[in-house]
Amino acid sequence: MMVSRRFTGLSVGFADSRPHYLLLDGLRGMVALMVVWYHVFEGFAFAEDRGIDVFAHGHLGVDFFFMLSGFVISYAYDGRWRAPGSNRLTMGGFFRRRLIRLQPMLVMGAVIGFVSFLIQGGVKWDGTATAFSMTLLALLLAMLLIPAYPGADYDVRGNGEMFSLNGPSWSLFFEYIGNVAYALIIRRLSNRALGAFTALTGCVWAWYVVTDVSGYDMIGVGWTLDGVNFFGGLIRMLFPFSAGMLMARNFKPYRIAGIFHISIIVLFLLFSVPVFVKVGGISMNGVYELLCVVMIFPAIVWLAASGRLTGKAMPAVCRFLGDISYPLYIVHYPVMYLFYAWLRGKELYTLGETWPVVIMVFAISIALAYGCLKLYDEPVRCWLTKKFMR
Repeated sequence: MMVSRRFTGLSVGFADSRPHYLLLDGLRGMVALMVVWYHVFEGFAFAEDRGIDVFAHGHLGVDFFFMLSGFVISYAYDGRWRAPGSNRLTMGGFFRRRLIRLQPMLVMGAVIGFVSFLIQGGVKWDGTATAFSMTLLALLLAMLLIPAYPGADYDVRGNGEMFSLNGPSWSLFFEYIGNVAYALIIRRLSNRALGAFTALTGCVWAWYVVTDVSGYDMIGVGWTLDGVNFFGGLIRMLFPFSAGMLMARNFKPYRIAGIFHISIIVLFLLFSVPVFVKVGGISMNGVYELLCVVMIFPAIVWLAASGRLTGKAMPAVCRFLGDISYPLYIVHYPVMYLFYAWLRGKELYTLGETWPVVIMVFAISIALAYGCLKLYDEPVRCWLTKKFMR
């Protein structure tokens, strides 16, 4: 039996040198909560060895956040490469900023995943024992973001994941690739060239998804290191990432009242649509998800970036949601591993049977994320910034 392939990921990355889009911060946090909700239903599907049939498109969160990441990185950094004198952004400066922003919590997620695996008994999903030395190796490689290949001894859960101590780290692997591509190539492209690159990656992605190259009958690829998934994950990241950058370069506000709440409702409904049946060689599920990424997600990002916050409490709420989003993403899945193991052991497959435990899973994940943010991530990033960003 294998864990469902529909892991999601979450990209982050406002620079510290320009004002945040607080509304986008809040939206990112709300979708992070939807990711946790999606993984609850993934657990029911895994325990019963079936496909996900509730909130079945929640894995689209990773595509939304790749797009959001491209938008905010372009907004935050594009102008700084051409800034005069000491204000000019260097290649080293850019990568130091990204590492300081992403790596500390990535390391913490690996450590929490290590502890979770030991609590679970240190065994693979099929019940066979994993050598402790391989678990330590998996921890080290996860902290360095070096993926496992399928069948490797340090694939400690035996599921073929890139990072079996904390599966969703795969999206950070591609996020880093996107950051390298941006710094070396994409930022140098003219608007026309960037548009052509986005269109090309979009066409390749459409072919891959609609013809169901992966055989998954959905967009959710990239979680493992086989050839189909690596290529699929790369294109899956490059299209929304470059599309987000293209939008940032050409952004002009278009305001709609209440866009924050509208966006949350729309995304929740999109993720909740039932699975479509495949027609011949065409993945209708993939067609639907592709339309979400190509048409609806850009509109949401654009309109949300244009929006204004109303009410005294909203800035604080959006700031909190933005702050918690990345820690929540990176620490919640080790909690989910324990939840999945409990579901399998108890043979429970529905929310109605398990809702008190689901509430506890949410509470633990949020509390753990907030504790890591305040007691670890923020202090470590502050120290690293003082030491390496002078």
